[in-house]
Amino acid sequence: MLSRRAFIGAAAGAPLAAIAAGQSLPAAPGAALKSLTADAKAISRDEHHARLAKLRELMEQRKVAAFLVESGSSLEYFTGIRWARSERVTLAIIPARGEVIVVTPAFEEPSVRETLQVGGDVRPWNEHENPSERIVQGLRDRGITSGVLAVEPTVRYFIVDGLHQVSKAYDLISGDALVRACRLIKSPAELALLQVANNVTLEALRSVRTKVERGMNSADLAALVDRTTVALGGSPEFSLVLLNEASAYPHGSKQNQAVRDGSIILMDCGCEVHGYQSDISRTWVFGQANARQRKVWNTVKRGQEIALETAKPGVPAGALDDAVRAFYEREGWGPDYRLPGLPHRTGHGIGLDGHEPAYLVHGDSTPLQAGMCFSDEPGIYIPGEFGVRLEDCWVMTATGPKPFTPLAKSLDEPI
Repeated sequence: MLSRRAFIGAAAGAPLAAIAAGQSLPAAPGAALKSLTADAKAISRDEHHARLAKLRELMEQRKVAAFLVESGSSLEYFTGIRWARSERVTLAIIPARGEVIVVTPAFEEPSVRETLQVGGDVRPWNEHENPSERIVQGLRDRGITSGVLAVEPTVRYFIVDGLHQVSKAYDLISGDALVRACRLIKSPAELALLQVANNVTLEALRSVRTKVERGMNSADLAALVDRTTVALGGSPEFSLVLLNEASAYPHGSKQNQAVRDGSIILMDCGCEVHGYQSDISRTWVFGQANARQRKVWNTVKRGQEIALETAKPGVPAGALDDAVRAFYEREGWGPDYRLPGLPHRTGHGIGLDGHEPAYLVHGDSTPLQAGMCFSDEPGIYIPGEFGVRLEDCWVMTATGPKPFTPLAKSLDEPI
């Protein structure tokens, strides 16, 4: 799978070294940087068991016999297993009743067991064997010879098709409603990790801003962000650095840009702490900003504020996007998704995934509830000139939105 980190790095023209895992990077210069994650606590076994209990309660209500989930964030969420996807299937069977069964390549079994937090039965398969047969046998061993199986929504088609080839006894449905019911609302432990991750990224941006020099390119700055993030105790996920005209491309350009007087510098960065992610964007000008840059920056800042002002319990997630877009149109941008203006949604859910439901986009009717977490990033992009994006993540509370990080004050004080 192409990670968000790899995609963004490639889009911005970053070198392979800047796309590599953050842990392999040398520490950032500067003795003042200290880890902000030393006291961060990973999700406990008890919480993983509570997640399974909630999932099973929902399955019973919906008459679902078992939930199937392969490698990815939902597998980690429910079982603790942190495992990357490949052509080799690692999948958990979570029956409504009975122990979890994990099907995984035989040579990966010891590694998979290292992060399994909920006990259960690990069923290895060898390279010449069919993992679909192991999955079906596991279902039968739990007394599930027919009935409804809910499939986690990101499970790949070849796995579903493989199950059909082995047995036609099951009715496979989407498990999206089950996942949303469990993952949309973050627990106090999850919120604590999201807070730490955002603290790390904001501090990394604060540090890097003081080190920007004329002539630096996007790769130089991305590598500096990554090194600083590691020094602060985070694991870099992505460091998107867009300079000058390239800032008008929301996810980057292959153009090789360098810092010069009057450069727009747009940095969109994130890290993870025990799996939970941050996502922060800041835009500023190297040297003196002109009137147009200031006008656009101030408009985006107001757009960010309008999104948060619109956020209230029970309000549809899409209403925040509608409110921002209406303001931008009054200011002469757009309309809708047209450029110059805002071509992407106002924000996205965040947690174990950098992008997850619900989404701050027109038409998303998900009512806001306490514990939901989102980004707030209504940028403006002017092809051939520059773009501005300000982004902070926030949690919905019973009384309104609470940002994890202070919003940018001004173009001159962006952090």
